[in-house]
Amino acid sequence: MDFDYFHEEESEQFAFYRIPQVLFKDDRFSKLSTDAKVLYGLFLNRVSLSKKNHWIDEHGRVFIYYTLISIEEDLNCANQKAMKLLKELESFGLIERVKQGLCKPDRIYVKNYILRQESLVQSNENHYSGEMKIISPECRKSLPSNTEKNNIECSKTNPFLSGEKNGMDERNQYRNYFLKSLDIESLKERYPYSKEHIDEILEIILDVVCSNRKQIRIAGDDKPVQVVKGQFMKLDYSHIEFVLNCMKENTTQIKNMKQYILAVLYNAPITINNYYSSLVQHDMATGKI
Repeated sequence: MDFDYFHEEESEQFAFYRIPQVLFKDDRFSKLSTDAKVLYGLFLNRVSLSKKNHWIDEHGRVFIYYTLISIEEDLNCANQKAMKLLKELESFGLIERVKQGLCKPDRIYVKNYILRQESLVQSNENHYSGEMKIISPECRKSLPSNTEKNNIECSKTNPFLSGEKNGMDERNQYRNYFLKSLDIESLKERYPYSKEHIDEILEIILDVVCSNRKQIRIAGDDKPVQVVKGQFMKLDYSHIEFVLNCMKENTTQIKNMKQYILAVLYNAPITINNYYSSLVQHDMATGKI
């Protein structure tokens, strides 16, 4: 096959699946197979569709439907391989399957890959064993009531339900995630005179993703906090670099720096392509390239 090259902004005409960088960069997922990581990305894509279809259980948790046949077709694999990948994701705590009865597809809960907590789960013999669990934000909002085990996992072993110290644990887990996903150390090496700005940007991101408020003001508009959090979870190295460039090039007086950074961060995933395209066009017009 002889494929053509991309020209200008042609890549924007395609749809893409998103696979979190943490699955490739975090040592905890080093033994997770590449196929399983790809399948998790497909699951995340279905989560957004489920939200639109209001596939939300009584505890406010989003679930998806993804049959074995669909997995086999999407990954071009056999039934045995599809089953193996599902079990692999379950063993890492990244999904949870719930049976719905005869001839009905399983509900699949896609777990939050960021908040991971070592917990103790009591067995039927009143013994305890160490177990690694992904604890989703939805889990700490409402407790599942279907089994005693679930109640134990989501209440007694969940460190996010009470206390200022526990809140700091959550913030630190998000901090570790963004330090890797945004490659903060590389940013500081590339922009040694902007280290304080980079730290400030990181703290603002953490303020948003750990916020308990219902709305956050962005450029004068109050937006649902979950919408803003979702936008911030899309950020990567290039977006922070974009924010630094915007701060450097801004010539007007900024009265509220935090609000300015919030607005630029929120809009970065949307405006970054147009920003760099305009820079290229400017350089071409002035003969720099």
